[in-house]
Amino acid sequence: MLPGVLLCMAMACNNDPGQIRALTGKGNPQEDRAQDVTIIYSEQGKIKLRLYAKEFVRNESAKPAYIDMNRNIKAIFYDDSGNVANTLTADSSRYYSTQGNVIVWDSVHIVSRKGEQLNTDELIWNQSIQKFFTEKPVRITTPTEVLYGNGMEANSDFTTYKIINPTGMVQVNKGEVPQ
Repeated sequence: MLPGVLLCMAMACNNDPGQIRALTGKGNPQEDRAQDVTIIYSEQGKIKLRLYAKEFVRNESAKPAYIDMNRNIKAIFYDDSGNVANTLTADSSRYYSTQGNVIVWDSVHIVSRKGEQLNTDELIWNQSIQKFFTEKPVRITTPTEVLYGNGMEANSDFTTYKIINPTGMVQVNKGEVPQ
């Protein structure tokens, strides 16, 4: 009788890791998680960036290590004088800490100091070349026109940009020939 009881007890002990995580509320033990996060980045005592995210996930054990900031992120970039240079909003982002590269996606919207606006589905910051770029469709709204295209490159503060494959109509001053 004792072997039968032990066999029944052994069959009853089943530890499914997914069920345990669901019961304890613990996800990947290698991830740090937080809600409603504000990050302030400064250089030489001057604020350069203020970042808000509803959800923050850091995984330093991943190859490559990353930080995800999701659910309505907002980044406010400041110039050396402390004035707002640009504001970026998006749904999600991933920062690769070892390379310094960033990808933002879903409803990416940037407003520059000049009032120009960029809308796209994805934007990538490449730290090594100090440029933003995308291969996705873009819409840039200026005070005088709306520009459309597929793909774009821009400098770090969006004061200069290049649409790779422009589409639609482009306004040209009288006597100028577009190239």
